[in-house]
Amino acid sequence: MSTILVIDDIKSELELLGHYLKQEGHTVVCTSDVREGIDTATNYEIDAIVADVVMPGMSGFELCRHLKASPVTSSVPIIFCTSKDRDIDRLWAMKQGADAYLTKPVTQKQLVRAVESVVS
Repeated sequence: MSTILVIDDIKSELELLGHYLKQEGHTVVCTSDVREGIDTATNYEIDAIVADVVMPGMSGFELCRHLKASPVTSSVPIIFCTSKDRDIDRLWAMKQGADAYLTKPVTQKQLVRAVESVVS
């Protein structure tokens, strides 16, 4: 299966998303720190990233722009999983280079489907 990096500043969300993905057989790396997430994505073979949008220090949008601009991580798919549910948020995410956009609360089926759609 795939290695998925999950970045979310809310511990309960981080644990839930990680649990959903592990149950489907994925290897999961979790962090609540965006900078640590960038380091992980840059230094390890990550197949996809699931990230929140609203996080301290650096938003998910900034994270996406940073990763898509780097030759090392530009091809890693990014899935936003966020409570921001307006159409403009979804549009802005896609303009930043996101590959998928889910709104919380998300079901295991929705998350797994999104990950599998960008990893296959």
